[in-house]
Amino acid sequence: METIIQGKAYVLGKNIDTDQIIPAEHLVYSLSDPEEVKLYGKYALSGVPLEQGGLPEGNIPFVSEGSFESEFTIIIAGPNFGCGSSREHAPFALKVAGAKAIIAESYARIFYRNCVDGGFVIPYETAEKLNQIISTGDELKIDVEANTIENLTTNATWTLNPLGSVFNIVQAGGIFAYARQENLMAQS
Repeated sequence: METIIQGKAYVLGKNIDTDQIIPAEHLVYSLSDPEEVKLYGKYALSGVPLEQGGLPEGNIPFVSEGSFESEFTIIIAGPNFGCGSSREHAPFALKVAGAKAIIAESYARIFYRNCVDGGFVIPYETAEKLNQIISTGDELKIDVEANTIENLTTNATWTLNPLGSVFNIVQAGGIFAYARQENLMAQS
């Protein structure tokens, strides 16, 4: 089980909603066709407007033009990440794009549950306003066991709220996979 997550930061503002995470016009792709699934990654975070303070300084796209995956694996955001509709396509799109963890001050409850239940990405919470301290492109290291995030670019470290069993559920691939793994439900 991977307990260290390392990668580049992608910093967002507050109130990033699910339509900004995966715009509604991109919900037409099949979730079971591998070629169409890649399009969820391509369009992840493509609806975040710069003028709302959403996108990083410099208007850096999450996924580069012509690519299906992002070079950024850790998303840093302000409060209320994932607000809006309850679409589980949003955390799915982030996973397809290569995101492994999100660190936000708070989440919309349904988005948080979708992250965990689907085994898509790890949703960390922190009391720190990391989106005002960390810069897009900074190299980060999350220690899941210690509940810390270290900015390898600036040598600063912060404490994250403990995940409890959330990490195990996401690592198993979702709530049903976790329940089968722990013999909490019949194997199929």
